[in-house]
Amino acid sequence: MTDLIQEFRDRVAGLVGSPGWIEPAAYALGIRTRSLAGEGAKVLDARFPVCNLGENAGFAAVLCDVGGLPSIGTTVVSEAVVAELAELTAPIVAAGGHHPNATLAAQLAGLDRSATSLGTVCEVVFVGIASLGDAPRSAEDVYLRLHLLSGRRVPPHGVNLDGQFGLLANVVWTDRGPADPDSFDHIRSGIVASGGTVVVDSIDKFPRMADYVIPSGVRIADASRVRLGAHLADGTTVMHEGFVNFNAGTLGSAMVEGRISAGVVVGPNSDIGGGASIMGTLSGGGTEVVSIGARCLLGANAGIGISLGDDCTVEAGLYVTAGTRVRTPDGNVVKAQELSGRSGLLFRRNSESGSVEALSTTGSWTGLNDQLHAND
Repeated sequence: MTDLIQEFRDRVAGLVGSPGWIEPAAYALGIRTRSLAGEGAKVLDARFPVCNLGENAGFAAVLCDVGGLPSIGTTVVSEAVVAELAELTAPIVAAGGHHPNATLAAQLAGLDRSATSLGTVCEVVFVGIASLGDAPRSAEDVYLRLHLLSGRRVPPHGVNLDGQFGLLANVVWTDRGPADPDSFDHIRSGIVASGGTVVVDSIDKFPRMADYVIPSGVRIADASRVRLGAHLADGTTVMHEGFVNFNAGTLGSAMVEGRISAGVVVGPNSDIGGGASIMGTLSGGGTEVVSIGARCLLGANAGIGISLGDDCTVEAGLYVTAGTRVRTPDGNVVKAQELSGRSGLLFRRNSESGSVEALSTTGSWTGLNDQLHAND
């Protein structure tokens, strides 16, 4: 056994040190679902149980060597290659310890690649990304980046997602797995005729995060309200009406009872009140990052289109957009955009005059209940 392990390590060292080897910034071996309808080339989803970010280059090198695969890009991995990879890494698994890539290879060797009842087929794929700053090149590439976000390997805006909508297919998400909208009605008729059932959860380009990634230390009351690509920090609670979009989320313990739109980042110990809304980056053309700092409170049914610094409060029912006229503590009236990112402000509507005011707070909001957000 020891000789086999040493032989594997020597092989890894030789491959990684070779002149032609290009190490990916991130890579993963996983399972993609492909529709058999039409030309049969539509990718419906991709699942990556183990995501490698600047690590475990040796496993990628051996995989690419065994299969003759490029280290950058998306490639289907044949049954024979997966079987050989599993055999090569079997001594590593048998030696004990934590070897997630080797364990995954053994699991994928038994993948059922036959057609499913939904008119789809599952295949093993390898995805290597040269730089997370480069735009994605395939649907599988996008899925790996979304996994990195939801797995907390990168923060919101930590990967380039330019062009993702053009790469992702619209999918019917069911209790049996993803299905192709173009053939779903026909497929469903056949399932029902044979006495079966199929439940449609949604029709969308993005699946539920919880079906692919379960981050530690979080509570999600309704899994359908959090998309894959959301970043939920340890201690975050998303209540039934809370919503978190892709490439957005929390950086610490937070209560989410309202909407965190795409691209929005919420700091630690902040509370997004029931029915509250935050304008996402897509709403303004995709360039302005709206963020909320630490220890902030966005009141029930409130909303913002500007960023908040630390220790800010927006009173219930007040929506502050970039163009909202706000009276400052010194009596001046400015557009709210000029206050974007400022800390220690209370935004409220004067109940007598109806004007929106920003008051300077003398202390910080007391924050969240520590026991409430201990999600162990």
